[in-house]
Amino acid sequence: MSIMKRLFIILLAALALGATEQAKAQKFVLVDMEYLLKNIPAYERANEQLNQISRKWQAEVEALSTEAQNLYKSYQSEAVFLSAEQKKLKEEAIVNKEKEASELKKKYFGPEGELFKKRESLMAPIQDEIYNAVKDICEAKGYSLVLDRASDAGIIFASPKIDISSEVLTKLGYAN
Repeated sequence: MSIMKRLFIILLAALALGATEQAKAQKFVLVDMEYLLKNIPAYERANEQLNQISRKWQAEVEALSTEAQNLYKSYQSEAVFLSAEQKKLKEEAIVNKEKEASELKKKYFGPEGELFKKRESLMAPIQDEIYNAVKDICEAKGYSLVLDRASDAGIIFASPKIDISSEVLTKLGYAN
């Protein structure tokens, strides 16, 4: 083996050893976001408010859909008595009502709809408060990495000793 290859292997081994030692020096902790959110009353209130708004908006969408269905049923029962022009007008009314229901549904429940915006406005302050509490604890105690045990299916086992969820709740003023 040439000297260059030996130096390269020695250098790689030294880097691997250094990376391993550095990883050992880092502190990892867990938080359980589900646990945190269940113990924050503002989150439950925000969720209930979102559910009420969602039910109200869903009822509006369903009312329009029902109107479209009623127009269609009426059209079916009257179709034999209607002229071509009257049929065309009724068909247009049905299509317009269905389109109106579809647009309202998209407005309320679409990816950038009103429900999404409302959820953001209600949940962002709570999430920011949790983030800042976690950040403060990590800076004070020298933690390098925080994982959410509730959302990461990759965590098979985690010692309760490294879960700082209760500490975060205490920092937020929601001590158990």
